[in-house]
Amino acid sequence: MKSAIRRTLGIDEAGRGPVLGPMVMAAVSLDSRGARVLSRAGVRDSKAFGASERAREERAALADKVRACALHIEVRVVDVAEIDRRVRRQELNVLEREVAEDMIACSPMVDSIIADGQNLFRPLANRHVNFLAWDGAEARHAAVAAASIVAKHRRDQLFACITRRYQPLFGEIRGGGYGNAATRHFLRAYAERFGRLPPEARRSWPYPYLTDILGAFDPYADIDDGNAVGQLSLL
Repeated sequence: MKSAIRRTLGIDEAGRGPVLGPMVMAAVSLDSRGARVLSRAGVRDSKAFGASERAREERAALADKVRACALHIEVRVVDVAEIDRRVRRQELNVLEREVAEDMIACSPMVDSIIADGQNLFRPLANRHVNFLAWDGAEARHAAVAAASIVAKHRRDQLFACITRRYQPLFGEIRGGGYGNAATRHFLRAYAERFGRLPPEARRSWPYPYLTDILGAFDPYADIDDGNAVGQLSLL
């Protein structure tokens, strides 16, 4: 007797922690057949591929495979300005749950919903009886791994917009926007030239390595509930 075809919605994000650029969240719905196909194709946690050009190419190829197999895909880009506004109110986790809830509402009916991040997403189980939140969920179900790939690929594309914008003045921006030496080098060069942070930088993150240039600046001086500071307004 053939087993029943089950449908799972996987939820994951890319870019919660970087200094530069937006966060991207994705929800991917797969049936059990699609999950098997993608697992055999090598779909797994997007972070496992690394940050090289080859890694970006592999994620792009797998994102195409996900789009070919998925029953439904939702992608939401959260601009740096929105991240700053919500971090200022200590609501980053709330923001992620709100985006996840909205993606669930826009997705078709499924047998189970699985999100990566047990403590972060566990409150959604009170609203959805078929909701599960696990740490390392990408390793437990292909739908979450697929969401991880889709979210990271979209963030790769958006970060490429940042690098193209500033390459004529500062050369290639390496490091993916995370708080590493390459990102600090770019931010310092930008601050020395313009006396401020670039609009793609999260004001809610600390910048102790720029205090000699920017002084005790107010990180939220150009962040309010109505302005357009951030990555999306520049695309």
